Amino acid sequence: MLTDIYARDHHLPSTTIEIRCFRTNPDTDDIMLFIIQFPNISPDIFSIEIFGTTLALRWYALAYIAGILFGWQYIVALVKRDRLWINAPMAARQVEDLMTWMVVGIIVGGRLGFVLFYNWGYYSQNVIEIAKVWNGGMSFHGGLLGVIIAALLFSWRNKLSYLSVGDAVAAGAPLGLLFGRIANFINGELWGRPSDASWAVIFPSDVAQSCPLDWGIVCARHPSQLYEAALEGAVLFILMGWFIWRKGGFKVPGRMIGIFLAGYGIARFIVEFFREPDEQFLNANALGHVVSIGDIGVTMGQLLSLPMILGGILLLSLGKMRK
Repeated sequence: MLTDIYARDHHLPSTTIEIRCFRTNPDTDDIMLFIIQFPNISPDIFSIEIFGTTLALRWYALAYIAGILFGWQYIVALVKRDRLWINAPMAARQVEDLMTWMVVGIIVGGRLGFVLFYNWGYYSQNVIEIAKVWNGGMSFHGGLLGVIIAALLFSWRNKLSYLSVGDAVAAGAPLGLLFGRIANFINGELWGRPSDASWAVIFPSDVAQSCPLDWGIVCARHPSQLYEAALEGAVLFILMGWFIWRKGGFKVPGRMIGIFLAGYGIARFIVEFFREPDEQFLNANALGHVVSIGDIGVTMGQLLSLPMILGGILLLSLGKMRK
């Protein structure tokens, strides 16, 4: 690869490559950049072969496991603290049952959301592929719908307050998003749009290297997975924690659901400006807009985030009226 040759000849470390980026546009000056080479991390933590079959533990699977376990323990800690609630929505022992429902909702909803929202044309012709979750393809918005339905069923079955149960689930959700987006980065998937920013990353796949012809020597991209990990994960978790521990967030049922929905929706809407849309949407236009008026439009991720923002604002408004 051209960048590898440059790094070797100039005795640069393998993770940071200094290049001069030439563009064919005569109005653009030469730019000296530092661009980050994608770290050589295997998507498999380890793998073993048993009777000719390879079994592997992947970072993505570990991220799901870590997100669920940390979220579970965090929710247990929250429901044990009576001072945070007017009435705690459930006993600590019930959280384990809740997490079982959540796992089913995440997997089924996430998969069906990806199929319906992002690639229905393909899966409608290859129905058997829908069940092959191990081949990848999950949608957060679909997973969210699955979790909402699962939480409703769990609350109904156990005669619990749905809004308060939802508040507890919402409080732990950013932890799962944080781990999941970091795993997306390690897997080298869901990368961003081409960029000449100093923190842009050279992702290794052929598709990730398909920048516009006039882009320059090296095709680097926004590490949008890390933007999402920061905004949808770390920042949202800290913000919600502040409301829970300092502002009595659980004492108005539905408030934390509203903060999560609005917070995630806004964060995702912003990151979509830097995230590369799915290939099937890029075929329609260069910006990947699914709805547009002239040059102004929204991507599928932004379109699906708008109801979250509006729903979150509505819940917060209703909570303020009840207070």
